[in-house]
Amino acid sequence: MREQYRSGGLTEPELAADPYAQFARWFADAVRARDEGALAEPNAMVVSTAGPDGAPSSRTVLLKGYDQRGFVFFSNYASKKGRELAANPQVSLLFPWHPIARQVIVGGTAVRVPAEETEAYFHSRPYGSQVGAWASEQSAEVASREVLERRYEELRARWPEGTTVPVPPFWGGFRVEPRSVEFWQGRENRLHDRLRYTHGPDGGWDVVRLAP
Repeated sequence: MREQYRSGGLTEPELAADPYAQFARWFADAVRARDEGALAEPNAMVVSTAGPDGAPSSRTVLLKGYDQRGFVFFSNYASKKGRELAANPQVSLLFPWHPIARQVIVGGTAVRVPAEETEAYFHSRPYGSQVGAWASEQSAEVASREVLERRYEELRARWPEGTTVPVPPFWGGFRVEPRSVEFWQGRENRLHDRLRYTHGPDGGWDVVRLAP
């Protein structure tokens, strides 16, 4: 199976001065593609971590914010990714916008966001998602679906809808502070455009073109 990409290219003069501004441009394009029915979740990204033995693991999560400080997602800190990031904060993010022949690849370091930032986001979530964060010991083995649902109902009884659900102490956000951000644009004949920003020694951003 093979697809011939015939979308527009990406050249150095077109790039924004920093990867955050360039990401904002492409993310807006991805949102428009979602609105047109071409792309399901523009904020879905693959987060890749590594265990103590060096073995990689990946999963899809949702981007919940980005700015000049980095890219934010939330997780159970006791989950597999949470434990791996605690031991090794080096992380890779991949935005797979295949329907518009684009990818963004971020390499950087994950740091926990401040508690007040976690609390603000947690209380913006739907009620069911707040209770679900308590109910699931993410990545732990569970005996059955019934056990999980029973735990959820017990917690719903503890905090009925309309009351304040406290933020779980084991749950919060990570901000990925990038070292590099690559913008990949599919082109014809597999001659794709790959432009990568890397942090320079002066704190600015250097851009290089990579062979496809």
